[in-house]
Amino acid sequence: MEIRPILSALLRSKTGAILVAVQVAISLAILSNALHIVDVRQSVAARPSGMQDEGSLFYLRVRHLDESDHNGQLALQKSEAATLRAVAGITSVAFTNQMPMSRSGSTNSVAADRKQLNESANASFYFSPESLVKTWNLKIVEGRDFTPAEVIEIDASADRDNFPKSVIVTRALAKKVWPNDASPLGKTLYFGTGEDANGARVVGVVERLQTQQAQFDESGEFSTIVPLRLTNGFGTIYTVRAEPGQRDRVMKEAEEALRKAAPRPVLLDVKTVDEDRTDRYRADKALSWMLITVSVLLLMITASGIVGMASLWVTQRRKQIGVRRALGARRIDILRYFLTENFLITSCGVFGGVMLALGLNHLLVSKLEMTRLPIGYLLAGAGLFWALGVAAVYGPAWRAATISPAMATRSA
Repeated sequence: MEIRPILSALLRSKTGAILVAVQVAISLAILSNALHIVDVRQSVAARPSGMQDEGSLFYLRVRHLDESDHNGQLALQKSEAATLRAVAGITSVAFTNQMPMSRSGSTNSVAADRKQLNESANASFYFSPESLVKTWNLKIVEGRDFTPAEVIEIDASADRDNFPKSVIVTRALAKKVWPNDASPLGKTLYFGTGEDANGARVVGVVERLQTQQAQFDESGEFSTIVPLRLTNGFGTIYTVRAEPGQRDRVMKEAEEALRKAAPRPVLLDVKTVDEDRTDRYRADKALSWMLITVSVLLLMITASGIVGMASLWVTQRRKQIGVRRALGARRIDILRYFLTENFLITSCGVFGGVMLALGLNHLLVSKLEMTRLPIGYLLAGAGLFWALGVAAVYGPAWRAATISPAMATRSA
């Protein structure tokens, strides 16, 4: 079939073709970027936190209404940890100041040298006198865990000069602070800059540990752990690992055990790591579903536009179709004519949509720090709209092909 007659017909009645092409272009630009955002958000929401078997982890926030002095709080923390370890089904307990993905906690600026004008990064600041590596089952890729001798005890209300001498960092933070060094072990990480910055020697590197904010970019894995027990500071949090499948039962028994053992009134809040993950990524999942809904609606609107325009063209060309049939055109010729015509229109829309999609993605990258749109999304989007165009026009085209020559010429 020659393309020139089809192009001539489109040029004589180009308004409808332009509207369909523009609709395809806009839909492709929005759809490809929307699905890319959905894929990125879903990948971020599913990324590992560094804590193995999150379904077995929970934590208890404990607040005593009648706080004791430094020594009394130290004794109480150790007593409460021992009470939790005595609960059947608990495999590990650690005092800590914050939890990954909880969106609440402490962050410090870190640097490789006190003389730096600007810090190297902002890192989440975890501390515990017990082994978070063991309780969270973090993967050490270099070095070791802390030893009991490295743990220090600080009264935050009185002792502001003492600071741990050892630190564990994540691999992402190590690459950020020392980008040109093969290993950070033995190096000093400074918390802050200037002469007053506290330094700690890196003794271990964990594969990953998300921050409490779990940021979208690489900084979501900038974390540090120091061996520290603190009083009069961040409150009391006990992070607990239960035996597989025992978490829900253990949570109830752990809460009851702490309440019974408390020497004074106590406020308890129990939460799982799974709940923190759900809360942290709730907005991302809502955004994903919203974009998926918008994408489906765009496809439906585009398809209905193609069907409507093709149906209108069939109605307007009934006499032309009848004459062609009377002159010997087969049904397949009529069907192929409309399919080719729609393919040309859709192709123009796809080409414009690719350009528009790249422009929209450039805007998102520059303004919202989104990632570049992979070429695969454009190719998949183009294929989808070509297939959609064929499917949408097939019905009207088939009806045109089945028009009787006698009926078509009589209706004229």
